[in-house]
Amino acid sequence: MVKEDPFYGIPKYEGGVLMASEAILKQKQAVIDEIKDRVQNANTIVLFDYRGITDSEAKELRVKLRETNSDYKVYKNTLMARAFNELDIDLNDSLNGPSAFAYGEDQIAPIKILSEFAKDHPALVLKVGIVDGEKADQAKLAEYATIPSRDGLLTMLAAGMMGIPKDLSICLDLYSQQKEEN
Repeated sequence: MVKEDPFYGIPKYEGGVLMASEAILKQKQAVIDEIKDRVQNANTIVLFDYRGITDSEAKELRVKLRETNSDYKVYKNTLMARAFNELDIDLNDSLNGPSAFAYGEDQIAPIKILSEFAKDHPALVLKVGIVDGEKADQAKLAEYATIPSRDGLLTMLAAGMMGIPKDLSICLDLYSQQKEEN
């Protein structure tokens, strides 16, 4: 049976266990919906342990992430677990201890930034991620971190494509010089 505490006006069970008010439940559901929205709109999400990182280091990390249209936010593990369960994503085993949630549109950029930041700040530890809907453990995240960025890959592709016409023009020039000599 539910009674109301006369001092605070908070409903509670007879056994003394407090019930959450409707307003608090709505706030929690709003946070869960926010997490779900970020997961659904991101190509990459990464959970990482941020214990031991100072406030200035956290700001530095956020600035680096925002340069690539990525960001991170700290949510309660219980709310993240509920959001992930509603999306049929199994990351509950990684939600131990304080966890921050990084997300981004680019598949590789958030992973690269977090990995590079972790090299200089050993307190930051990558736990698990989801890249294009596929779960990635620490080893897979480390592998993704070695992949060049999208801009780097496009530069390599362009350089490779420019080499072919360049070599062809050199070859044709040498052939024309040889014909002129004969």
